[in-house]
Amino acid sequence: MTTELYDRLDGQVALVTGATRGIGEAVAAALADLGATVYAGARSTRDVDDPDAIPVRLDVTNETTVEKAVDRIDRTEGRLDVLVNNAGIEGPKPPLHRVGTDSIDATLDTNLRGPILVTKAALPLLLEREGGRVVNVSSGMGALGEGMSGGYGPYRISKAGLNALTVYLHGEYGEEGLIANSVCPGWVRTDLGGPDATRSVEEGADTIVWLARFEPGSESGRFWRDREAIEW
Repeated sequence: MTTELYDRLDGQVALVTGATRGIGEAVAAALADLGATVYAGARSTRDVDDPDAIPVRLDVTNETTVEKAVDRIDRTEGRLDVLVNNAGIEGPKPPLHRVGTDSIDATLDTNLRGPILVTKAALPLLLEREGGRVVNVSSGMGALGEGMSGGYGPYRISKAGLNALTVYLHGEYGEEGLIANSVCPGWVRTDLGGPDATRSVEEGADTIVWLARFEPGSESGRFWRDREAIEW
């Protein structure tokens, strides 16, 4: 399958979760630069600094805010072309037997349940036009074939689940024109990645923005890093 890219996203609408800082903020800014109308999902809209993004209250762990955010986009724009499920937390580092259940629940709630709820709410709008895109910001730490040792169990499991959501969306809705992909942004210098990470925020955002530019009929149901498909 060939992949064609939109040169511009003028007239299209995007929703980016966790858009107040780091990768999410960079993705929102890049999509706005491409001409999209970008809604920046945030637990507090006061934290959205980009003047080119439209702040919208959206806490992925609170379904009411999710539904209200999508309803606002529907009422205001009448369409949604791109959903970037970016919001996520690191979760606890110790091995699983030393992790509190509350920490497990919080990690899965944000990293997996949250994207499921946001996607569920957004699907009716995304499916109104062929070529609606869902980009799930995952991690190589959630790739089954790359090994899962080294702690961060809930995080790894949540990202493996996010990859499963991607495959499900492609299988369930691909024939209706939905394009769903997962991406590993690499080790990025964010609050989560830390100052010693090897990649800038812009480098981490690059493949996410690239996937958001996929035209109808492009590749779907894949896991990507540096614009190349990788193994799950």
